[in-house]
Amino acid sequence: MKKLLALLLAAVMVLGCVSALADNIKMDKLTFEFVPSKDADVIITGTKNLPELVQAEMAKLGYDIGEVDITVGTNYNATGEAMAAGSIDVGWLPGGTYAIYSAQKEVDVILTATRAGLSNDSEDPRTWNGDENKTLPTENQVTFYRSLIYATPSEYGKKLAAKVNAGEELTWEDLSKATWAVAATSSSAGYIYPTMWLMRNYDGKKLTDIQAEGGNIIQLGYGDAFAQAAAEQVDIVCCYADGRRDYEVAWNLPTAEKDPTGKQGMGREDSIWNEMNVIGVTEGIYNDTVAVTTANPDVYNPEFIHALQTALINIINTDEGKEIFSVYSHTGYAIAQDSDYDGARMALSAVQ
Repeated sequence: MKKLLALLLAAVMVLGCVSALADNIKMDKLTFEFVPSKDADVIITGTKNLPELVQAEMAKLGYDIGEVDITVGTNYNATGEAMAAGSIDVGWLPGGTYAIYSAQKEVDVILTATRAGLSNDSEDPRTWNGDENKTLPTENQVTFYRSLIYATPSEYGKKLAAKVNAGEELTWEDLSKATWAVAATSSSAGYIYPTMWLMRNYDGKKLTDIQAEGGNIIQLGYGDAFAQAAAEQVDIVCCYADGRRDYEVAWNLPTAEKDPTGKQGMGREDSIWNEMNVIGVTEGIYNDTVAVTTANPDVYNPEFIHALQTALINIINTDEGKEIFSVYSHTGYAIAQDSDYDGARMALSAVQ
C-alpha cells in the first residue's frame, strides 16, 4: 500500500510538472544582439551556449522559447536602429547608445551590468603606464568604468607619451596633429566621454575640431583600433579602461596566430603596458545596459521583462554564465531603471 501511494504521488507530481509546462507561454523566437565593443567572432564564440541557458531558465519562469538567436551589430547605432524597428528584441547597449534610442522610448533598460573593479582608478595618466602599473581586476563589483585615451607606439604617439610621463601637460596643438582611432559617435568609452575629456581640458574643443584643424579621426571597432595601433598607423586610441587586458596576449602573438579568444596576433615585441601609454583619463561612465525593444508587445510587458531579468541574473550567477558574459567584462546584473542613465543623456547632449 505504501509503495502504491508513493507511485501515485510521483505520478501526480509528474503530471503537475507537465501541466505547468503546458501552461507556459509559447514564443517562436527571441532575438538578442550585442554591440561590437569586442570582435564579432569573439562575441559569437563566447556566447554560443547562451541560447540553451536562456531557454532553460525561461521555461522555469513560464516561457517556452523555440529559438534564441544571437547576432552582433555592424556598429552601435545599427543595434539601436534594429531595436527601434522591432527586429531585435533584446540588446546589450552602452549608456551612450541607450541615451539616443531611449529618447523617443524606442528601447527601455531592464538591467545594468556590474563588473569587477580595477586595481587603478586614478585620474593621473602616469599611474597607468608600464609593466609595473599593469591593471588588474579586483573583487569589488562596480557599476561604472572609465575610458582611457591611449598614445600608441607610433613615432608621434611615443612623443605624446613621453611628454605625459615626464609630467608635462599636453597642449591642444599636440592633440590636434594626431591621428585618432575612435569608436561610433554613440559609444560612451570610444567617443562620448573622450570628447567630454577634451571639452573639460581644452576650452570646449571636441573630436570634431581635431578633424577641422588638420588632425585625423578614424572610426574603428576596438579590435581594429588596437591592430592599427600595433601597426603604428594611428597615434591615439580611445577605449575602455581594461582594453589593454583584453588585447594583452594578442599584442605579442605573431600576426598569423590567434589568441585563445580568437583575437588576431598583432606582432609586437614589447608588452602592451609599455607600448600603449595612457595620456588621458575620463570621468566615470555608468555601465552597459541590457535593454528591450518597445516595439514588440510580446517582449515589452512587465511579466516577460521580470522573467528575463530573473533569467539573466540567474545565468550570470553560475560559473558557465560568468564565462559567457566575461566576453563583455560583465560579472553581474542589477535591476535598472531609465533614470539611471540621465547622466549618459547629459553627456550625449554636451557632446552634440
